[in-house]
Amino acid sequence: MLQLRLSHRTYTPVCPCNISLFLFSSIILRLLCSRSNLIQFQPFYFCYYMLTIHRHIHYIILYIRHIIDLTICMIIAAKQNNSLMKAPPRFLVDLLSCFLLLLISTQTSSAQLTRDFYRNICPNVEQIVRSAVAEKFLQTFVTAPATLRLYFHDCFVRGCDASILLASPNSQAEKDHPDDISLAGDGFDTVVKAKAAVDSNPQCKNKVSCADILALATRDVINLSGGPSYEVELGRRDGTISTIASVQRRLPHPEFDLDQLNSMFNFNGLSQTDMIALSGAHTIGFSHCNRFSKRIYNFSPINKIDPTLNLQYALQLRQACPLRVDPRIAINMDPTTPQTFDNQYFKNLQQGKGLFTSDQVLATDARSKNTVNLFASNKSAFESAFIDGITKMGRIGVKTGNQGQIRVDCSRVN
Repeated sequence: MLQLRLSHRTYTPVCPCNISLFLFSSIILRLLCSRSNLIQFQPFYFCYYMLTIHRHIHYIILYIRHIIDLTICMIIAAKQNNSLMKAPPRFLVDLLSCFLLLLISTQTSSAQLTRDFYRNICPNVEQIVRSAVAEKFLQTFVTAPATLRLYFHDCFVRGCDASILLASPNSQAEKDHPDDISLAGDGFDTVVKAKAAVDSNPQCKNKVSCADILALATRDVINLSGGPSYEVELGRRDGTISTIASVQRRLPHPEFDLDQLNSMFNFNGLSQTDMIALSGAHTIGFSHCNRFSKRIYNFSPINKIDPTLNLQYALQLRQACPLRVDPRIAINMDPTTPQTFDNQYFKNLQQGKGLFTSDQVLATDARSKNTVNLFASNKSAFESAFIDGITKMGRIGVKTGNQGQIRVDCSRVN
């Protein structure tokens, strides 16, 4: 079983947060609150609507505060008027306008992503990135899983804005969270090299976002590993916020069951089929031993080894991961074709060779088993679903237009 020894990472500063959207939403809500007929307004539904759009914890905190503010306004208005008044048509028009404005401001981000975004800005950007990624890939295969995992971790925390690349001098950025600390340095290095290659072209210098470079590099490492190629939607801008707290409960864990996986992916607008297809990326993945050691040493008082785990495979894992193993050692998640992006991962699940509980549950839960069987028997079906899933994932929380910035250095804000 192949073992990988991973490289370390370096750190540089990160900037404080941008609160323009906070101020905008605050102004809208307080304008609503200022009307005497606000007592007909239902703030709980309004805030819930905004929560379903933004899906970020910092918005949730803000909107909870607004709910309290609006409730107080309603009580005061009721006392002043001594009765519940019906809202005039003008108020309904204003309220509808607010809904439409919020809807437009949040939905246009993904709509502004286009496949030819850099056609007149940096027409050769895809070829430039591909060349840099291919050179890095030839140096070490870890480039592929490291870059792919980096992209996933970026998109699931604050959206696909390259915030995972930002660093902090006091280790308080996203990349410093325990869920991110194991991200291989080769993934970061891939983006750095691709960014340098793009900026070496005078026409492209400082015009292509780190977020888009990461999206393109991910497509390229998948294809270089034997997986499908696909069109990448472009036009993302780079975020300016990266905090260790924002990662909490935003990434799936190895022990997740199907309900937990579906809940997390649904939260990001992805279906169960998307989740299963994206899990197929583990076909070129790797993991440190401590992420699954409980399954092979101390699963339960009755069974030391997880009974859903293939026994022979479990014994192989024990050999590769003794109890006192070097923490830098990593194990391939696909023991059969670890360096080929194919559908072998799903065939492994059928044989009880899913490394994580969250892998194996896809084949043991009746709700997901049929999809696993389909992908195991039909590579084209898997690749098609994977392309759909990763394209949808690439739209999560993107910043476009005047939002964010184009970072000069991917590891720090301008």
